[in-house]
Amino acid sequence: MIEKSKYNILFNIDSPKDTRDLDIADLRTLCSEVREYLVDVISQTGGHFGGGLGTVELTVALHHVFNTPVDQIVWDTGHQAYPHKILTGRRDKLTTIRQLNGLSGFLKRSESEYDAFGAGHATTSISSALGMAVARDIKGDNNKVIAIIGDGAMTGGMAYEAMNNSGLIKSNLIVVLNDNNMSISQNKWSISNYFTEMISHPEYNKIKGAIWDLTGKLDVFGDRLRSVAARLESGIKSIITPGMLFEALGFRYFGPVNGHNITHLVRFFNHVKDLPGPILVHALTEKGKGYKPAEGHHQRLHASSPFDKVTGKELKKSSGGPSYTSIFGKALVEIMKENSKVAAITAAMPDGTGLDFVQKEIPDRYYDVGIAEEHAITFAAGMATQGIIPVAAIYSTFLQRAFDQIIHDISLQDLHVVFAIDRAGLVGADGPTHHGAFDLSYLRLIPKMIIMAPKDEQELRDMLYSAINEYSGPVAVRYPRGEGSGVSIKKGFEKLPLGKGVIEREGESVALLAVGKMVEYSLAASSILHERGINCEVVNMRFIKPLDEELIISTAKKFNKIVTLEENSIVGGFGSGVVEYLSDNGYKNDILRIGLPDGYVEHGTQKELHKMLGIDPEGLTGRIEKFLL
Repeated sequence: MIEKSKYNILFNIDSPKDTRDLDIADLRTLCSEVREYLVDVISQTGGHFGGGLGTVELTVALHHVFNTPVDQIVWDTGHQAYPHKILTGRRDKLTTIRQLNGLSGFLKRSESEYDAFGAGHATTSISSALGMAVARDIKGDNNKVIAIIGDGAMTGGMAYEAMNNSGLIKSNLIVVLNDNNMSISQNKWSISNYFTEMISHPEYNKIKGAIWDLTGKLDVFGDRLRSVAARLESGIKSIITPGMLFEALGFRYFGPVNGHNITHLVRFFNHVKDLPGPILVHALTEKGKGYKPAEGHHQRLHASSPFDKVTGKELKKSSGGPSYTSIFGKALVEIMKENSKVAAITAAMPDGTGLDFVQKEIPDRYYDVGIAEEHAITFAAGMATQGIIPVAAIYSTFLQRAFDQIIHDISLQDLHVVFAIDRAGLVGADGPTHHGAFDLSYLRLIPKMIIMAPKDEQELRDMLYSAINEYSGPVAVRYPRGEGSGVSIKKGFEKLPLGKGVIEREGESVALLAVGKMVEYSLAASSILHERGINCEVVNMRFIKPLDEELIISTAKKFNKIVTLEENSIVGGFGSGVVEYLSDNGYKNDILRIGLPDGYVEHGTQKELHKMLGIDPEGLTGRIEKFLL
């Protein structure tokens, strides 16, 4: 429960408009209360945490100075926008965040008029904000557009592509770089703050404009004066600010500024909001600001399950076995110790992908490229041309960003790169931006690609070993988020024959051809059906590509009715591959394809979503029974 009585201002703020009547002292109190409320709620519900603590003052200042939602604020990834949700009419619903039918953990246009652009993936803010600014200009409107980027997003190349384009177009756009030590190195000199305050002040810019106009009337001598003045300002900036890169891209750079000084931020944004753009404001912030257990820990409490408010320690510990992520990471360490040609690549997710084990034990063959999946894959391709076997561990949803690189740089050249695809299938609370719903579909169409999905943690180990040491060309191993099924782990590894599945349980009524986690669910459903007199043959296909054609043909000859099961979009995935193969070979079996719907699945726990979609064991039981009628 939230003790509302201790909040003097926050519960009187129902929209950003209410912040505009507050003086600086009240704004300072509001910042403290937003931060405390965030700790109160997220310690109970879980969610993204550290990033939002670092943006409290930025959020309050922006909504106080700018006329939102007419002025549009675009956040780069929504995990740093929890304070934004609190101030924009969703304060009382924050307790539902990332829960089924509750608030999204990211930005969502359908959720609020203040969410100008939906974002779950990083590095999209400047591109989308520039598009909004250009659309405003086309329509003849005069509202402001502000993009907030940071928390590592400046490691992605798309940000620089957008900035380059912004500099060419010269549209009025404000970019706020939320620099929390995960983007660009700090510059905390007091002289830098003074210089920034000076060059952003309206009087300075008014005088500068007048001088510019005057020198324009002095022919050649005036041009020389202009040139000297411009070089002088640029020279000072290059000495005391880190902004020359942004100036070179066509932005007017202001900063660094203290991102936790609400007085300074309000004054500063009032200075720059009417300056011609594009403008970049460099704000220094601290991830986890104001909550000791989160301060100074960029990864810890970035996102968390419910935790003790005093200590910051998570309350619920897993009672099950190790996660697929940790199984993968430890297996890769074993393989790399035996094979010196194997290297590991992550795109800013060492802990999330299990590569923190490699980072710790084999750091000389561990590479973190930042939030730059496109670069990660072509970087891997370059390694592969020299005989190194790179293992790129990337979430399914983020690998989508490198689709062209997989085709053009790896498959076309038949390079041996292994894709360890974590978070395949439904991931739960992060919702549609993070569900790994499409990887089987977008990888299956790529020539030369080998695609596997393990039914359990032991099979994951064996698939990883085989992908690295036994197969050639591009190889993908996709596995789900969460704990394994609890099977015992054998010492060493077993080579899996390429493109061969196994029959897990024999039957006579119907064949269930399953991949990945759906093998476990199929076995559970078959046990229920067995009690009802329906004997299912459960086949663990293992390979989505190449398919076990011999096994599919023998199954088609034995069973008239076949069910395919996958935790991937029903469009173009494993089931589609089976149907295509049987059709191409003249078989006309009655086939039911079970998978994720042709749409976007909202957030909730994995268990809730599986039940809602009818792909849990009980749901499968009913669907198979209906199919057999």
